[in-house]
Amino acid sequence: MRTYGCQMNVHDSERLSGLLEDAGYARAAEDTTADIVVFNTCAVRENADNRLYGNLGHLRPVKDAHPGMQIAVGGCLAQKDRGEIVRRAPWVDVVFGTHNIGSLPALLERARVQREAQVEIAESLEHFPSTLPSRRESAYAAWVSISVGCNNTCTFCIVPALRGKEQDRRPGDVLAEVRALVDEGVSEITLLGQNVNAYGSGFGDRQAFSRLLRACGEVEGLERVRFTSPHPRDFTDDVIEAMAETPNVMPQLHMPLQSGSSKVLKDMRRSYRQERFLGIVEKVRAAMPDAAITTDIIVGFPGETEEDFAETLHVVREARFAMAFTFQYSKRPGTPAATMDGQVSPEVVKDRYQRLVDLQDQISWEENQKLVGRRVELLVAEGEGKKDGEHHRLSGRAPDNRLVHFAVGDGERPRPGDMVSVDVTYAAPHHLVADSGIRDLRRTRAGDAWDARNGAPAGADKPEVLLGMPKVGVPAEQPAAVGGCCDA
Repeated sequence: MRTYGCQMNVHDSERLSGLLEDAGYARAAEDTTADIVVFNTCAVRENADNRLYGNLGHLRPVKDAHPGMQIAVGGCLAQKDRGEIVRRAPWVDVVFGTHNIGSLPALLERARVQREAQVEIAESLEHFPSTLPSRRESAYAAWVSISVGCNNTCTFCIVPALRGKEQDRRPGDVLAEVRALVDEGVSEITLLGQNVNAYGSGFGDRQAFSRLLRACGEVEGLERVRFTSPHPRDFTDDVIEAMAETPNVMPQLHMPLQSGSSKVLKDMRRSYRQERFLGIVEKVRAAMPDAAITTDIIVGFPGETEEDFAETLHVVREARFAMAFTFQYSKRPGTPAATMDGQVSPEVVKDRYQRLVDLQDQISWEENQKLVGRRVELLVAEGEGKKDGEHHRLSGRAPDNRLVHFAVGDGERPRPGDMVSVDVTYAAPHHLVADSGIRDLRRTRAGDAWDARNGAPAGADKPEVLLGMPKVGVPAEQPAAVGGCCDA
C-alpha cells in the first residue's frame, strides 16, 4: 500500500488495508514482491501525475515477471483521471475513486476473473470511511474521521470536486468509534475532516465541534486528542474555550494561512483576511500560552506581488509559527486559479519560497530554544527518528506535537505508546533533543497494545497472498503532507 497526500488519504489507506485483510489477503513482507499493489493517490500538487505514472512505469517489468500480480489505483487522482489511467498504463487492473473505496476487493476479483481492467468511479459517497474495517498502522494512535468532503470554493483547490460536498457523521457515531478504539488500547485520537471545525453544519449545530471536543474529554483512558485541519473562517471562540478547558485536548493547532496578503486571500476565495487570522492566533495564545501553532502557506499564487509576499512574511513574524508547511503554487487544471492572469514566474516563486523557508526555520529554531531546560511528557512513538538507533535514542511527541529525540539509559525500556518525562537539552528548527535521560516512565495500556500487536510468534501469520509494495525500481517514498486535503 503506497499513500500520497493528506491524513484523510492515510486514514483511507488503513480502511483499504482492513478491507483487503477481511477479504483474505495479508501484508507483504519487506523482502518479497507483492501480489497486489495499491496506490492511494493525491491530486493537490502538479507533480502528483508524474509520481504516479513514474511508479506505474517502474512496476510494469515487475508485473510482467510475476504473472497474476495486480495493480490498483485509487484516491483523488483516480477520481480525476478515471479511464485515463488505464489508457496511459494499460497494465493497471483496477481504478476506483474516493467515494467507493469499499469496492476494491470486488473489483480486484472481477478483474482477475474477466481478465480486463475494471474502472469504477462513484459520483457520491457509498460508505462513510469509518464504517469500513481498518488495519491501523499504529497500536497507540488512531485517526477518526468526523466528516468528509468540503463546501469551500478555494480557487487553487481541486479537492472539493473530487471529495464532494461536506458530509458529517453523527456525534454518537464518532464517540462510539473513539470509545471502541480506546478499549483496544489507543491513547491518542486525531479527529479528521477536510474542514474539521465546520463540523455540525450538516445537522444544524454551529457548536457541534466544540461539544465533540468536550465529549472526548470525558472518554476514560483517552489521553490525547488532536484535530486537523480547521479553517479560519469557522474557527470560533467556543472551540478555543473547549481546547483550553478540556485537559486531554492538546495545546496544538494546525491552521492553514495560505497567504498573509488580504488581496491574495480574496483572490484565493478564502473567506478571512490577515486581521482575522492574526486575531485568532492572539486569542489562542491568550487562552493557551504554550500552544504550538503550525500552518500551511502557498507562495507564488497568481497575481502575488512582492508587496503581497511581504505581507505573508509579516504574518509569519507576528504569528511565530512553530512550523510552517510551505508550498510553491501548483497549477491544477480545472481550478479557477489555473486560468487567472498574473501567473508568477518559476524563478520568482523559487526565490520567495526560499526566503520564506529561511525566515520560518529561524523562527522555529528560536521558539524551540525556549524549551531547552524544560521538562516535557512524551508519548513514545515508533520509527519517527531516522538516526535514533545510531544515537541510542527513542522518539516521542510532546503535548504540543513537537518531535523530541530522547536518550535511553540502562533501565526499563519504554515501548511505543508509553509515556515518559524528559528534560530538553538541545533545540534544532524541526526537533528537540533530551539527552539527560528519562526522569519518569509510565507504562500504559497503549504500550500493552503495542506489545500485543508485535508479540506474535514469527511465522504465525505467514501470508498466502501478499499485499504491499515491491522495491524493484521504485523511488523512495515521500512523506505525507500535513494539513487537510484542500489546504495541502
